[in-house]
Amino acid sequence: MADDLGYADVSCYGQRDYTTPNVDRLAIEGLRFTQGYANSAVCSATRTALATGRYQYRLPVGLEEPINASSPRNIGLPPSHPTLPSLLKKAGYSTALVGKWHLGYLPDFSPLKSGYDQFFGIFGGAADYFNHGADALRTGAESSQLHEQEVPIERHGYMTNLLGDRAVQTVEGFAKSKEPFLLSLHFTAPHWPWEGPDDEAESKRIRNIFHRDGGTQKTYATMLQSLDVNIGRVLQALDASGLAGNTIVVFTSDNGGERFSKTWPFSGMKTELLEGGIRVPTIVRWPGRIAAGSVSEQVTITMDWVPTLLAAAGTAPDAAYPSDGEDLGPIITGRAAPHSRRLYWRYKAGSQHAIRDGDWKYLRIAGNEFLFDVVRDPRERANLKDRQKDVFDRLKTDWETWNDTMLPERPRPAAYSNPGNFLADHYGVINPAPAAPPGNAPTR
Repeated sequence: MADDLGYADVSCYGQRDYTTPNVDRLAIEGLRFTQGYANSAVCSATRTALATGRYQYRLPVGLEEPINASSPRNIGLPPSHPTLPSLLKKAGYSTALVGKWHLGYLPDFSPLKSGYDQFFGIFGGAADYFNHGADALRTGAESSQLHEQEVPIERHGYMTNLLGDRAVQTVEGFAKSKEPFLLSLHFTAPHWPWEGPDDEAESKRIRNIFHRDGGTQKTYATMLQSLDVNIGRVLQALDASGLAGNTIVVFTSDNGGERFSKTWPFSGMKTELLEGGIRVPTIVRWPGRIAAGSVSEQVTITMDWVPTLLAAAGTAPDAAYPSDGEDLGPIITGRAAPHSRRLYWRYKAGSQHAIRDGDWKYLRIAGNEFLFDVVRDPRERANLKDRQKDVFDRLKTDWETWNDTMLPERPRPAAYSNPGNFLADHYGVINPAPAAPPGNAPTR
């Protein structure tokens, strides 16, 4: 899983400024979905769905958009909740997470408490690519330190390379043990800060991990190329160990692209329920089962991978926690034709609501409502809510009915991550002023 990858940030989805031959290799040897969605427009909410196979709004942790330094420390993925790794572990698989966890902090929450045998990575939502040791907090409370299992560690090097190193070692270890395995490789790239492999000087300069005064398209390209190289190293490790022929490889992103991403042909970005914030690259390779070079228009969503991978392993979700996703096995193996889906989203900042039903999409954002045919109009420009009022009314009602089955949004306010004073093309987007204290409140 990449972090904040735009739909067209890899060449097999339309990037032309640089190439990503290893991601392209997965598409050439497997199946590329053109209508793959993330469960959310932000990190930890999607990761909740990836772990549980359920709408993230069923759990308090999924209401954090995202978990950050201000989130209550008692919020995280409950160790008692079945997860993809815990269910595969019961089925005899060894499990490892390399990279980003972002589902709660120690001492109550951890990959090791939710089904993983091994963990090497970060607990939080972001890390500097070079300064990820004991001095990580120099760039703010959101900066994470590397951990081995549940112990903070110091490693020197570029984060993407370090995660690639550990992933290769993990594959080699599983090959020697001859045990079936799940490796969740959750890179931190291309999430900010904007630092390529040769940008250690920039790492030393910045004092804020959000890095709003840095980055260029060229830097972003080097970050993506490093990500692609390390994906290639893992694929080579599978080849060299003789595991490639019997290993399912899935590539996707946790949400749409950020400041320097290419999301064409869509509009919008991370934290927005426009297509650019939730439509993501989605590729799966399974030699001998998936026809090489396949392309599918089937609508998919992150939480589908839990029932899909469990079924491939000969098991199923816990009956007490049924998945909201569906087993994509018949689609990816060519045993079933694409079919219509109905998927739902919400996002507290901007009071955003969305439903995709067939080709139709209802969207509410910042108090404005829209109806789009996202197949014919992927940039979401032609608002059909008046021309197709019956469809608009039906989808809006369906969303409200679905929302009643989910947990209510968290009571704490949620600010826009990219208001107009941060991003020039978001002019007019203003975060509300903090509420004034009551008249009898003490002053300081």
